[in-house]
Amino acid sequence: MKKNIVTLLVSLLVLSLVFTGCTKKEEVATSSDAKGNESVTLIIGATPVPHTEILEFIKPKLEEEGINLEIKSFTDYVTPNIALSEKEIDANFFQHLPYLEAFNKERGLDLVSAAKVHVEPLGLYSKKIKSVDDLKDGATITIPNDPTNEGRSLILLDANGIIRLKKDAGLEATEKDIVENPKNLVFKPIDAAQLPRTLDDVDVSIINTNYALEGNLNPKKDALIIEGSESPYANIITIRPEDQDSEKIKKLVTVLQSEEVKKFIEEKYNGAIVPAF
Repeated sequence: MKKNIVTLLVSLLVLSLVFTGCTKKEEVATSSDAKGNESVTLIIGATPVPHTEILEFIKPKLEEEGINLEIKSFTDYVTPNIALSEKEIDANFFQHLPYLEAFNKERGLDLVSAAKVHVEPLGLYSKKIKSVDDLKDGATITIPNDPTNEGRSLILLDANGIIRLKKDAGLEATEKDIVENPKNLVFKPIDAAQLPRTLDDVDVSIINTNYALEGNLNPKKDALIIEGSESPYANIITIRPEDQDSEKIKKLVTVLQSEEVKKFIEEKYNGAIVPAF
């Protein structure tokens, strides 16, 4: 009797181990399959127009590549780089390389460009005059207050004969580099995002295209003067240096620099924004 009980217990123990083993194998296989099918999340910080619009356009294509794109919205030119350096996001899309280089130098960062996407020509706008010839003496002009775009604004005015800069004035030119100001323009540097709102109060304003579009301005129709499509200030995808060989970043760049995206930019923005690839 005792032998039968022992035999029965041993048999039950063996069967239990067999079924437990099978169950574990099945769980491992199921878990492995789930992991294999999971999409990779990519978080990108971007300003609304046109950056977020372009990213929204490529979302479905990235999904096909196994990437779940999350877009975090920013409305300034400082926070996106800080968030990237602190690993709150994987990349950002809002700036050109000269601005990034100046920001890196000022903040002691080493963020890098992953790819060029488009050019947003800087333009001069007004609600009070129809031509730069109508600029009155002592007119007030608002310009971006970040060092790179302030210099870029002055270069635009110099290129159109409104002011004259020192010959060696570079991208970081300031009012101190102005050697001729025949209209005695009064410059007011302010935060770039606020520039469209100043048009009711000042004579003219130099506005970045993304903020001009947000302010319902049409760069092709409304700008009194505007940078040409040959502008070197292409907006870029910015990443941390250790992610330069990241597969999800490579896939992002491939999709962003596709013919579909080029066509989207050309058709949606009708020349106000120009592909840079």
